[in-house]
Amino acid sequence: MPKVGIFNKEGNQIGDIQLNDDVFAVEVNKFAMHQVVVALLANKRQGTQSAKTRAEVRGGGIKPWRQKGTGRARQGSIRAPQWVKGGIVFAPKPRDYRMSVPKSMKRVAMKSALTCKVQENELIVLDNLDFEEINTKQVVSMLKSFVSKRTLIITAESDENVFKSARNIEGVTVMPSNNINVYDLLKYGKILITKEAVLKIEEVYA
Repeated sequence: MPKVGIFNKEGNQIGDIQLNDDVFAVEVNKFAMHQVVVALLANKRQGTQSAKTRAEVRGGGIKPWRQKGTGRARQGSIRAPQWVKGGIVFAPKPRDYRMSVPKSMKRVAMKSALTCKVQENELIVLDNLDFEEINTKQVVSMLKSFVSKRTLIITAESDENVFKSARNIEGVTVMPSNNINVYDLLKYGKILITKEAVLKIEEVYA
């Protein structure tokens, strides 16, 4: 079982925790992580872009000038693509970008991402993150202890005090353990996670 240190908010190690092999020490599957990240980003796309083709723009019902004898290039409509205010060639239309990924692949990808963070020493377990009030300075001080700019803070449950304390800090995101995803785990350099959140993740994925 991998063992990592447990730290307090001041950055001092106060103990160790044994992580579950079935979650934090699996064989890393890069293909699964790639597929899940691609699907997640694709599912975030709105797909609402739209432009008009020559069949949809207004006007152009009459031939601009006669076919021959004018010395100009022949034209059939003032709404052809080469005209100003003409239609768009291969105009983008609303479409659905959604991709589906098997649940088993999502589980493999999540375990692989967590294992990567452990292997790269980027997973930091905190004893607790109990804030009596909203205090951004306290979060900034805590982050300086761990020397990291891009940080994902994972709590066991939704914590309004922690969320509001960190929401104005650039490069820092707070989310509960039930909202984590592979993309965010790989995106951030450091993962600060509470001991309770670790237990919840092990309960779900072990």
